[in-house]
Amino acid sequence: MRLEIANARLVDPVTGEREGSLYVADGRIAAVGAAPVGFRADRVLDMRGCVVVPGLVDIAVRLREPGLEYKATLESELAAAIAGGVTSLACPPDTDPPLDEPGLVEMLKHRARMLHLAHVYPVGALTAGLEGTALTQMGELTEAGCVAFSHADVALADTDLLRRAMQYAATFGYALWLRPNDPYLGRNGVAHDGDVATRLGLPGIPVTAETIALATILTLARECDVRLHVCRVSCARSVAMLREAKADGMAVSCDVAVHHLHLCDGDIGWFDANTRVVPPLRSSADRAALRAALADGTIDIVCSDHAPVDDDSKQLPFGEAEPGVTGVELLLPLTLRWAAEDGVALPTALARITRAPAQLLGIAASLAPGAPADLCVFDAQAAWTVGRDTLTSQGKNTPFLGVDLAGRVRCTLVDGEIVHET
Repeated sequence: MRLEIANARLVDPVTGEREGSLYVADGRIAAVGAAPVGFRADRVLDMRGCVVVPGLVDIAVRLREPGLEYKATLESELAAAIAGGVTSLACPPDTDPPLDEPGLVEMLKHRARMLHLAHVYPVGALTAGLEGTALTQMGELTEAGCVAFSHADVALADTDLLRRAMQYAATFGYALWLRPNDPYLGRNGVAHDGDVATRLGLPGIPVTAETIALATILTLARECDVRLHVCRVSCARSVAMLREAKADGMAVSCDVAVHHLHLCDGDIGWFDANTRVVPPLRSSADRAALRAALADGTIDIVCSDHAPVDDDSKQLPFGEAEPGVTGVELLLPLTLRWAAEDGVALPTALARITRAPAQLLGIAASLAPGAPADLCVFDAQAAWTVGRDTLTSQGKNTPFLGVDLAGRVRCTLVDGEIVHET
């Protein structure tokens, strides 16, 4: 299909922004500004007052397949992704069974292709069964389609195994995505180790559970010269450590979950299970440090850390409820809210959810002619209320239920085809 997206504000995180039309043909961007010679659109989309950006890229979306379909399905979560303007996503390996066999990865990719929705990039399990005892066959998993290797939220206690994993990955150019998580500090905790947890009588998870593990990861990564991405930074001290590592010339990237930009441990309230997340919501000072680090580029990427959970697993006492939030549909509006509150320019904010995660995955995210026509068109001023009936995801577990947000996706294109439209 040939499309003209007319009268829009075109925001390219690389080249800046302009007003005008964008032309799509054969699954790619044919031109920007003036139509190509002989171009005749099959359909013209008048998007006056809307913003066109490269499709959002979310590097942490749990699709719950295989094995956890009672929480969500591939269909429901890919539909949620495109409803949120996400055209490419990476899924962590913590399925059931974990993504530790090539056949599982190939099946997941095949199912995703058949749905013709968002592009799916699986992240392979670093160890067999995520049990932390034996490395997976990284070469075979890469051939099957894995873009990186991770231990998800499962702590890896064996530092010698981690070192050998880094050495192997560095030898063959594989990337490791690791969330710093000490296996012993705070292992029974459910909330940030601070005044709120003490007042509520909740077992705490100290900041050191993250920083000690991060120090180990950074030390080994320097030694092994591995491609490293640090996942779900949650505290000010981790930000300082990563800023120092980058200043020293270390090639490391990192991300933050979007809910950590807006919430802190005080938002637990009276044991709201929807605020139980991994890593836990930290102090307001930590939240401020995360927001500042994202603005100055120390933190490279914002992700949703999307984890749909069934109602039965959330409607339990706080300490027994399953952690996780649904967030892929909130990635855009919550990023826009952060940018508006902190005075961050729109192209800069959008780069954190388009160009930067695309670079991590090794894919394109541009409005330049010839680029893939994976696009998100949204109305930045359109207000909507987060509710069970306004979320496409099968999981309704979010602390933002009832919150009014600005920024609504009008249209999502994948490979030049309209896959979502409102």
